[in-house]
Formats: sequence, C-alpha cells, structure tokens
Amino acid sequence: MTQTSPKSIVIPELIVGLGNPEEKYHKTRHNIGFEAVDILANAWGLSWQQNKRFQGYFSEGQHRYGNKIRLLKPTTYMNRSGQAVQAVVDWYKLSPESILVIYDEMDLPLGKLRLRLSGSAGGHNGMKSIISHLNSQNFPRLRIGIGKDQQKETISHVLGKFTSQEAQITSEILKVAEKAVDLSLKEGFEKSMSLYNSFSLMNEQK
Repeated sequence: MTQTSPKSIVIPELIVGLGNPEEKYHKTRHNIGFEAVDILANAWGLSWQQNKRFQGYFSEGQHRYGNKIRLLKPTTYMNRSGQAVQAVVDWYKLSPESILVIYDEMDLPLGKLRLRLSGSAGGHNGMKSIISHLNSQNFPRLRIGIGKDQQKETISHVLGKFTSQEAQITSEILKVAEKAVDLSLKEGFEKSMSLYNSFSLMNEQK
C-alpha cells in the first residue's frame, strides 16, 4: 500500500504590502498594505532600504522563529506592483506559494480581515498585476477590510483617508493582522486562516 505524503505547511518567505508611493497617498485606504508591512518591520526590528533592483522598499532579516523573512513595498504604483514582486521572486528563486500579499478589500467591512491561499484578483489592480507577472493565482493573501461608501465613487473612496473613527478601527485590525502573519510564520498559513478568518473587531467590541 502506498503512503500519501503529508501536506506541506505554507510558511511565507516574502511578505508584500500593496500601496502607492507618493506622500499624497500616505494613510489612504488603498495603502493599508503599506501600513501593515510597516507594522511588521517595526515589530520584527527590520529597517527599510530603497532597492532599485526590486523597484521598492525592501527589508530582510531573521524572524524570532528562525525563519528568513523578507518584506517589500513596491514603488511602482499599484497597477504595476507585479514588476516589483517578480523582481524579488526571480532574484531569490521563490515559489508563488511562499509569497504573502497584504492589501485593501472594499467587499470586507472595517474591522475584518480575510486570509486565502489562492484566488482571483477580485477587481484589485495590484493583484491583477501580480497574478499576471507570476502567471499564477496560487499565492497566499491577506485582505484587510476598508468597507464601501455608497455616496462616493470607488476611486475617491479607496484614495481617501480614513475618518478618525475609522482610523481607530483600522489601527486595531492592523494589530490583529500582525498576529495573523506572526502565527503563519510559526505554525503555517492554514493555521492562521482557521483562527483569524472568523475574527471581527466589531464582535470583539460588543
């Protein structure tokens, strides 16, 4: 009788936060991926360096669990994020499955996040670019809810800044995102999915 090999655990080796590079986009809803990886770099004692080869800000080091970890903030603008990701992937010979992308999601309310091992771009231009350059949808992603505003057009909503109340919620959910990523490095991405996909900050505050 042939034995089936155990399923390999998915542990990220490159974590990419999506956003736009100019100062005017700082702290906008569309740049929450940048905020997330800034928090990770700070928590892990890593510093950012502008890297022309990788077309972005790059950081690498040893995580406390022993993992070699790399962080990337592309400076290509959102719709060309895939160029920067591919440059890092090619240089380090990484597989798509080892890349975790963190970005904003309008279809999720504020205070929620969603982890997936693969999937389509769902209309997100940064993800479209990465999927196109990697020629694969099979890479982990962490989507952070920014909600919708029925009174605003999509572009003005995502490129707008959070209200003070929204910023408070966002700050709290980014702390949760940090814990989710940390767990994925220790016990695997699937473990983090099982624990955090049901999490809602709104429920916690009731």
